[in-house]
Amino acid sequence: QVQLVESGGGLVQAGGSLRLSCAASGHTFNAMAWFRQAPGKERDFVARINWSGGSTAYADAVKGRFTISRDNAKNPVYLQMNSLKPEDTAVYYCNVPARNYWGQGTQVTVST
Repeated sequence: QVQLVESGGGLVQAGGSLRLSCAASGHTFNAMAWFRQAPGKERDFVARINWSGGSTAYADAVKGRFTISRDNAKNPVYLQMNSLKPEDTAVYYCNVPARNYWGQGTQVTVST
């Protein structure tokens, strides 16, 4: 059974940084993505990366502040979040688009 395990969430002040990690147990996948869900809102796309890491895509709300990456082993996948804003507060989920696999989520809270 495939498990996606996110880590790295926490509480940070506005303007700060966090790095999230997503590790897939015993598997590597082609495209990987991050989504987030704020309280009372739908789950939204954040970023996506292909196998080589040479192709990435970002939601407009995070462009220029967030960076998705993966190392040479392709696992884990990272989400570097800089210049965090209170509106970035959400549960962040790792996703395998081709298989619709989801992690359990990690909470990110940005205080003013």
